[in-house]
Amino acid sequence: MKEDVRIKILVDNEAVRADLHGEHGLSLWIEYKGKHVLFDTGQTRLLVRNAQEVGIDLARTDAIILSHGHYDHTGGLSSVIDMVPEVKTYLHPAATEPRFSQKASTAKSIGMPDSAQEALQSSHVVWTATPAQLFPGMAVTGQVPRRNDFEDVGGAFFVDQNCRNPDELLDDQSLSIESASGLIVVLGCAHSGVVNVLDYISRLTGRETVYALIGGMHLQNASTMRIAKTIQALRKYEIQEIVPLHCTGPRAVQDLKSAFGDKCLLSGTGGQVSF
Repeated sequence: MKEDVRIKILVDNEAVRADLHGEHGLSLWIEYKGKHVLFDTGQTRLLVRNAQEVGIDLARTDAIILSHGHYDHTGGLSSVIDMVPEVKTYLHPAATEPRFSQKASTAKSIGMPDSAQEALQSSHVVWTATPAQLFPGMAVTGQVPRRNDFEDVGGAFFVDQNCRNPDELLDDQSLSIESASGLIVVLGCAHSGVVNVLDYISRLTGRETVYALIGGMHLQNASTMRIAKTIQALRKYEIQEIVPLHCTGPRAVQDLKSAFGDKCLLSGTGGQVSF
C-alpha cells in the first residue's frame, strides 16, 4: 500500500539516533498529500538543527499547528517563521495568555516565550477556538469538550503568578488526518484528556475507529484508574498503532506496552512512522 502520511519526530524528550538531540518538548513534521505541516515547535531552536540532520527543509512548511501555548511546544516558533514568514499558524486564542506551574510553592512561567509571541505578528494566524480544516482530510479540533469524569489537565497549572486561579488549558487542541489505513490522531499534550480528544474527533468525523495515535498524553501524574480507563478507551477505538511521546510518562508507557504489545511503538527524536 502506498504511504500517504509520513510523520517524523523532530523533537521529543529523548532521541533514538546518536546524531540527534532531545529536549523536554515536542515537534512533529507531517507530510500529507504533498503538504508539509509542522505540529508544535519544541522548546528551542533544536528542531532546526535536527531537521537539517534528517534532511528536512523547514522552508517548505505549508502550515504550523500549535497544540497549546506552553513553552515546550512553542519555543522554536520564531526560528521557523523566520524562514516562512507568511505561513499559516493555527492556534487557539488562549494560547498566547500567561501561564504558570507550581512546584514546592514556587511559581514558574511556562507560557509562550516572547520570541514566539513576536513571531506571530508576522505570521498569518488562524485562530482555532472551533474545529478548522487545514487541507482536505486534515483538521484541528480547536477547543475540546471535557465530558468524562476521570481526566484532568494533568498537573498544577495556573493563569496567575500567585498560582491561585487554575488554568483549564482550553487552548489544548489535536489533529486528525484521514489516511488510506484509517484515521490518525496527533496529540501535543492532550491536556483535554486523550479520551475526551478521541471522543470529540469521533463525533466530528463520524468515525468509530482510530487507526493510529501519536504524541503526548500527559499521563505522567495519572492515577492507576485513569490509565486503566484510557487503555479501555483505546481498545474501544480499535487503535492499531500507538506512539506515546513527550509527557505520556514512563509508567503509562509501560502499561500501554503491556496492553498493546507490538501495536505500541516506542520512539523519540529521529523516529518516523508512515501510513
